[in-house]
Amino acid sequence: MTRPLTRLVAGVATATLAITAAGCSSGSGGGGSANVKSLSVGFVAEPANLDFTSTDGVAIPQALLVNIYEGLVKLDQDGKVVPLLAKSWDISADRKTYTFHLQDNATFTNGKKFTADDVVFSINRVKTDWKVSLKSAMDVVSNVEKKDDTTAVVTLSKPSNSWLYKMATRVGAMFSRDGVADLPNTPVGTGPYKLESWKRGDAITYTANTSYWGTKPKVEKVVLKYYKDATAMNNALLTGGIDVISTVQAPESLQQFSNNSKYEVIEGTTTGEVVLSFNNSKAPLNDKRVRQAIRQAIDHKALLDTAWAGRGQLIGGMVPPSDPWYEDLTGVAPHDTAKAKALLAEAGQSNLKLRLRIPNLPYAVATAQVVKSQLAEVGVTVDIEPLEFPARWLDVVFKQADYDMSIINHVEPRDLGALFGNPKYYLRYDNPKVQGLLAKADAGTEQEQVASMKEAARVVSEDAAADFLFLFPNLIVATKGVTGLPKNLVSESFDVTVLSKAKA
Repeated sequence: MTRPLTRLVAGVATATLAITAAGCSSGSGGGGSANVKSLSVGFVAEPANLDFTSTDGVAIPQALLVNIYEGLVKLDQDGKVVPLLAKSWDISADRKTYTFHLQDNATFTNGKKFTADDVVFSINRVKTDWKVSLKSAMDVVSNVEKKDDTTAVVTLSKPSNSWLYKMATRVGAMFSRDGVADLPNTPVGTGPYKLESWKRGDAITYTANTSYWGTKPKVEKVVLKYYKDATAMNNALLTGGIDVISTVQAPESLQQFSNNSKYEVIEGTTTGEVVLSFNNSKAPLNDKRVRQAIRQAIDHKALLDTAWAGRGQLIGGMVPPSDPWYEDLTGVAPHDTAKAKALLAEAGQSNLKLRLRIPNLPYAVATAQVVKSQLAEVGVTVDIEPLEFPARWLDVVFKQADYDMSIINHVEPRDLGALFGNPKYYLRYDNPKVQGLLAKADAGTEQEQVASMKEAARVVSEDAAADFLFLFPNLIVATKGVTGLPKNLVSESFDVTVLSKAKA
């Protein structure tokens, strides 16, 4: 017994950060040739390398996923799982066997044909060769096999509500069996673009893949330009150096664009939670009273108004409103300096000093200053230490957990379990109740999934496992005539394949 595709994707609701732009094609069909020579997009976080199988962080899949690497499935603009390299798929009655029916005309940029052998290779490689924490998404896979060149069968060890969804993230990227020799520098995928050049510290340049199996991109060359600060990126747009600011890094600067007919400002939401991370494994933040005190010392509305010009949303937990298990948890830790002081006194923490090691990104720097000021009001001294991002922050904070607090925008789709279900993750949060709820959610019915995920999110918030500062807004600015830009950010990738601009 199998389930039809329409039931398969029903109930897979909106996801997390990066971009799958409006009007995105599933890739079936030939399409016309590129009709615009070039388009440039500005970013602030440059990848440390081009290998997201061995390096954590979103900068790499933001640049490569969907554009160069494709998966069997992807997320559409509504956050639903839709076909890509798999034309369709069936699920067995016990929800453990997935049969994928593959595109029969896809090739990699090294000229090799994409077949079920590559599906077997790619999924198995996550389990054997990947180094990043997200590889655990494949732990539930017990077997993957080729039925024929255009049919791959994946068998799970148990039913999993999240597995197919995770296949739309970087974990589901398909690799050529002959294309993994130099992943940090030479990506080989089936996507609409291929890498032309990478000038480190400056730009990554893509050119259209002329042998692409699906709808051809509308722009022949796309340049991803990287800037050290928001002002430089804004100036690049004003002077014609770039066509798009992917994410505005200084919201107060929007006025210069919104009052100018040459530009279009897009404002929406994302699923990226800006988190004040706590190191739950070491004193003093292994004491719930200290964590609660910090949460209640922070006036979140004032922080959002001051640090990010009031743009964004207060949510109080690790679930964005676009997920079906969202609940407004802003009332869990209301601003109360008297309560915060009392909790610190109860915990025996007078003259508390904490290291706040943050990425040197505009949102983190601006937010850290407000956190420092507000915690000073309850007698907590905060030492802010910006670290170069991604390499230095990933090494010191993410890998070594050498920090007290940090601030990071967690953009990976549906990442509650990644942050708070894995005791080895950099927050070092170990709560068997939360782990049990996450497991129950993954294995249960759709209704059980929603109920258990909602409960897990509430437990995490009530336990003050972190402080959830605000939901990051989607703020994009582009020159007039650029089309295909999304209102909301719903996946890990910045999808440039659907962008275009009017010819000059």
